[in-house]
Amino acid sequence: MDDPGLRDRSPRHSRGRSAARVGRNLAAVVLIAGAAFLTAGLVYGDPRFVGLVEFNGGSDATAVGAPASHPTASPADRQAGVPEDASQMAVPPPGIEEQDKPLGRPLTPASASSSYKFLATNADGTPVGYSPCRPLHYVVNAQLAPAGAGELVDNAIRTVSEATGIKFINDGPTTEAPSPSRAPYQKERYGERWAPLLIAWTTPEQAPQLKGAVIGTGGSTHFSFGDGPKNFVTGSLELDAPQIGNDLGRGDGSAYATAVILHELGHVMGLEHVDDPTQLMYPEIGAPDGLAAGDLNGLHELGRAACRKDL
Repeated sequence: MDDPGLRDRSPRHSRGRSAARVGRNLAAVVLIAGAAFLTAGLVYGDPRFVGLVEFNGGSDATAVGAPASHPTASPADRQAGVPEDASQMAVPPPGIEEQDKPLGRPLTPASASSSYKFLATNADGTPVGYSPCRPLHYVVNAQLAPAGAGELVDNAIRTVSEATGIKFINDGPTTEAPSPSRAPYQKERYGERWAPLLIAWTTPEQAPQLKGAVIGTGGSTHFSFGDGPKNFVTGSLELDAPQIGNDLGRGDGSAYATAVILHELGHVMGLEHVDDPTQLMYPEIGAPDGLAAGDLNGLHELGRAACRKDL
């Protein structure tokens, strides 16, 4: 486990959470394998703030598909499952639904802008995103959703799909509850694939990260082999149903709720906060005018992530 050479040949799957803090470490490896889950919380009020924080966690693992005593698996021979001694990490078979080319094309922004940042980048400087060559499935826990909220989510997903070229597929309702330690592979619930993006209408009691003025959180889990390129494989988005329900009663409530959902979907796709107050990814939502030029340019770049038949 201490041989640094093993780190280059094992899947890396490190997990963390985020909330407001100035300094943060984007990803940390836990021994040979861990997971990175980047989440942002949207604080809703006057003004409305958003922030990131991250903590490290995860479980030890050797190379998936290799015997525990000889962890030398590569992406090509990765297999799904967990061995009897639990020394490996549960992952689905690679390449589920992955095609040879992107399923869609990101919408070319009407104007150029560099007012965007990424939550994570690879060693070559490319942003970490979802593979555009497979659909991004999502499920919705709408048990507590306010009236009319479903349409807001559908519209926001349509907007992000157009901006990134990522094809979203609605797998329907789920009873899965939000969790800061959500497993990215849940075979019994979702079958032999990465778990779909979870969109949950919830409460601060069910999701403590929503306590106080926080109205939503969102983020994604990335996976890589050793120090190889990272791609997101699943994510989650939590929305404070009581707060948004109250806001929907205001004249501009739908616009602000849509802005909240779009902002958190921006984090799910891989966007970080920016210092430009004209962008939706700015830490405060002033006028809810939707995605601006910087947001759209950032999402366009995220939609050009590499295809990953090995994941």
